[in-house]
Amino acid sequence: MYYLYILKCVDKTLYTGITTDLKRRINEHNSSKLGAKYTSSRRPVKLVYSRKFKNRFTASKEEARIKKLKRYQKLELIKK
Repeated sequence: MYYLYILKCVDKTLYTGITTDLKRRINEHNSSKLGAKYTSSRRPVKLVYSRKFKNRFTASKEEARIKKLKRYQKLELIKK
C-alpha cells in the first residue's frame, strides 16, 4: 500500500510526496534528517491530505499530477 500525502509547512507552503508508512514519514519530515530538504527548514509540518493507492505506479502518477497543480487547485483538493 502506498500513500500520497500533502503537508502544510509552517510557512504555509504545501509539500506533496508518497510513502508506504505515512506516520513514519511525517515524523521524518518533522524531526529527522531523513525528511525532505524542502521541509527541513519549514518545520513543523502538518498532514492536510492523504490518499491510499494499491501500487507505487499509480501513487507516483497522482503525485506528478498534483505537483503540476496551482496552489489554489491544491487547496480545493484538500477541502474535498
